[in-house]
Amino acid sequence: MPAGPWRPFANLRFMGGSSFERGPGTQPAPAAGVVCPHFHEAVELVGRRWTGAILFSLIEGPLYFRELLAAVPGVSDRLLSQRLRELEAEGLVERSVHEGTPARVSYRLSESGEALKPALGELYAWAQSRRANGNGSR
Repeated sequence: MPAGPWRPFANLRFMGGSSFERGPGTQPAPAAGVVCPHFHEAVELVGRRWTGAILFSLIEGPLYFRELLAAVPGVSDRLLSQRLRELEAEGLVERSVHEGTPARVSYRLSESGEALKPALGELYAWAQSRRANGNGSR
């Protein structure tokens, strides 16, 4: 990943209305109204129940399973374990087993997971702003 802030839409130029044009040397933009399948796959992965909260909890560094369980209120042991396995299989989270009795397991963002930090930070800022404006409350 290049140095500096990650800007996934930096190569798009706004053309007015809802039209965008890609800069030179980039892939053609999808047809209007068509969602890129890679984008859709990523949104579905991160948007799965509890997954975003788990990833966000790991932004500051590795956590043991019990610490993650406390950091994500409402998630069950079973579901947290399932989501962590999915995130590990997708290459977003790395699992480390620490020797001892009993053995302890910690989780951290992988390099690929680290690349999500800016997006998660932006989503967090949006959620805080939305909440402050009286939106998004249940």
